[in-house]
Amino acid sequence: MTQISENKVVTITYDLSVTDENQEKVLVESAEEDAPMVFLFGMSGLPDEFERQLSGKQPGDSFTFSLTPEQAYGEYDQQAVVEIPKNVFEIDGQIDEEMLQEGNFLPMADNQGHHMQGKVVEIGDSSVKMDFNHPLAGMVMHFDGKVEAVRDATREELDHGHVHGEGGHQH
Repeated sequence: MTQISENKVVTITYDLSVTDENQEKVLVESAEEDAPMVFLFGMSGLPDEFERQLSGKQPGDSFTFSLTPEQAYGEYDQQAVVEIPKNVFEIDGQIDEEMLQEGNFLPMADNQGHHMQGKVVEIGDSSVKMDFNHPLAGMVMHFDGKVEAVRDATREELDHGHVHGEGGHQH
């Protein structure tokens, strides 16, 4: 059987819970058999500790582990919540009201051209408050799941840095 290691395509199912302010676990995401998580181990962009916890596991193995904010997406950073002039969101002089709604995540780029996701927190008359923290920043994450499949990545997948085909990227 193939073990999870560098350059393997990994398919897992899992439940992700976070610890809320009352120190209770709250389910926030599930990857079921009909829509599992498929990723290229070592190139996934997932937290290093997440991959370390799965390393060496084989199809059929179960896993249960928790990640602290430091091991995952960091502490919540109040400085990542910023006011942006509303006119930045104009396209041809118009604001897409459907796009610019509280709670929506929008693709943005900073002055250096780095791409990131921002959550619309508040819309004012002349500015928009955006939160650029990862949605799971500051949270303890609890994973309970199972390794469904492990296979060697193809040369094309390794060259592109992501999975192709079922559960992956379609070109």
